Amino acid sequence: MTERKQGTRLAITLLYESLRFALHALKVNKLRTALSVLGVTVGIFSIISVFTMVDSLEGNIRGSIESMGDNVVFVAKWPWTFGSDYPWWKYLNRPIPSVREKEFIQRKSKKAAAVCFQASTSINATYKQNSLESISLSAISYEYNRVKEFELHAGRYFSASEAAAGKAVCLVGYDVAGILFGNPSITGRHIKVNGTKMLVIGVFQREGDSFLGESVDLQIFTPVNSATIFMDVRSQQNNPSIMVKAKPNVTNNELIDELTGIMRSVRRLKPKAEENFALNQISMLINTFAQLFKVINWAGIIIGMFSILVGGFGIANIMFVSVKERTRLIGIQKSLGAKNTFILFQFLSEAVILCIIGGLIGIGLLWLLVLAVQQGGDFDIFLSIQNVLLGLGISVAIGLISGIWPAKSASNLDPVEAIRSS
Repeated sequence: MTERKQGTRLAITLLYESLRFALHALKVNKLRTALSVLGVTVGIFSIISVFTMVDSLEGNIRGSIESMGDNVVFVAKWPWTFGSDYPWWKYLNRPIPSVREKEFIQRKSKKAAAVCFQASTSINATYKQNSLESISLSAISYEYNRVKEFELHAGRYFSASEAAAGKAVCLVGYDVAGILFGNPSITGRHIKVNGTKMLVIGVFQREGDSFLGESVDLQIFTPVNSATIFMDVRSQQNNPSIMVKAKPNVTNNELIDELTGIMRSVRRLKPKAEENFALNQISMLINTFAQLFKVINWAGIIIGMFSILVGGFGIANIMFVSVKERTRLIGIQKSLGAKNTFILFQFLSEAVILCIIGGLIGIGLLWLLVLAVQQGGDFDIFLSIQNVLLGLGISVAIGLISGIWPAKSASNLDPVEAIRSS
């Protein structure tokens, strides 16, 4: 036990002395230290910037997608899968979902908690002198509030009788109310939608910008029967779809199996006939983007590795110069009893410290950039602790790899020859 303690104490002393010598050498050669650090700083900043942007992009897209409902199946004409082998010609002549099919699903499904029809178009909205051009109007069936979660800032949701009778009522986004009325808390006023008067009965709570453009802040919602004045809900141009929300404890796959049978029945497809509808779910979009993020990550790794490679070569060259300048000192240290291990640790510590300093500066600059972006825009960007640790880990690895050869050459110097060198 005593020998082990002595060995541990000796190792700590060796490490401490090596670090002290390394830090002293870095202080003495400030310009060389700065130039060495610069390459690593650029490399770490480049690669961690890419990882941070990809993580932030993925977080924003994933959040926007999941806000659409991860337990909702969308009955549509087009599937949400794309690629070079996407047979678009097969889907082109498919029929589009209809209100009648929505009602059929509602009657037949035992696994659906709610079924909603939705179609959208672009309209102009005015109130007195204020106007909004080319904003989205969504025609929704009464069950929309049971399929998608949302909050109202003011007013109320339309009733089943208003939806059935096609009353000229609507709900507007927070920004729509703010621009038209000057106050997002106001309801009970009539706006003109493509020239037709509609009563605003509710205002949605502000959602903020959505990465996929799904925010309701600049949208108007009205019952399907009310929207027939502005649009043809049976037209493909208005992108009609049916949203089906699963009951609790019912998986999406179970719901899809049931919906497949129901849709084949309502469209009178023969047993061997190919399906002429798509059943989409949020996981399909997430999986598609996940593949994209993998490609971007690999591109970032390749780009960052080139920067790091340049920084590593810079550190190695500087360390060789340092060994050459301190050859006489190394000889004196060895003549006074310094072991090869001490010399090795001394120069290896210097290389690692240089790289850690460069990595910390690179991460610090990135952190300042993240703060600036957060202050100046709505895009959510964050520097995760995982990326910080990754940056520091890469810095240490660069120091070890680029410093091992110069440190090895320094530790193997003959003390007599080293002292004689000029």
